[in-house]
Amino acid sequence: MEDIQTPGLAPAIVTESPSEAAELEELVESKDPDRKWYVVHTYSGYENKVKANLERRIKSMNMGDFVYRVLVPTDKEVEFKEGKRREVEKKVYPGYVLVEMKMTDQSWYVVRNTQGVTGFVGSPGSGEKPLPLADKEVKTILKQMGIETPRLKVDFKKGDRVKVTSGPFFDFTGTVDEIDPQKERLRALISIFGRETPVELEFYQVEKV
Repeated sequence: MEDIQTPGLAPAIVTESPSEAAELEELVESKDPDRKWYVVHTYSGYENKVKANLERRIKSMNMGDFVYRVLVPTDKEVEFKEGKRREVEKKVYPGYVLVEMKMTDQSWYVVRNTQGVTGFVGSPGSGEKPLPLADKEVKTILKQMGIETPRLKVDFKKGDRVKVTSGPFFDFTGTVDEIDPQKERLRALISIFGRETPVELEFYQVEKV
């Protein structure tokens, strides 16, 4: 089966609580052995539109007993921009949508012919039914879709030149000397009265220059 992992993107490592594990099992597993997860390829940037189009078609064509859920794999990150801390949602696999369905000639036709869908991933050959994702693959993807603490996106590295945007050292510039992602802080070496002085700062208090 075609590998859908994006190069350079490693799955997040998380520790599941009993409730999270149960939720994950419920999403992945079904009592119906024919109910499986498949990967659909779309034009990049049209993932959410394809999801909406497919959900409308499922409803209008009464396919709810064959096509169950449509998911756009996303991941939450914490980033710092313009002095503000915010959570942003990123697409984990741009150009791909997950569909949970029972594969029949009719359901295959409905999904494959939805506007924006370019085909299924994992089809052995032209005109042949695709292979489903393994449960392990689905669990890995779903763990990255919000059943975990948002990952912190650290844009700073040692040696970066930064400018202080708030606090008592406002408008000073310095060099990043140490980073503490867990506490969302860094230490910068700032010239004060002609001496290089280490100053502890929150991520939101600085920006790269």
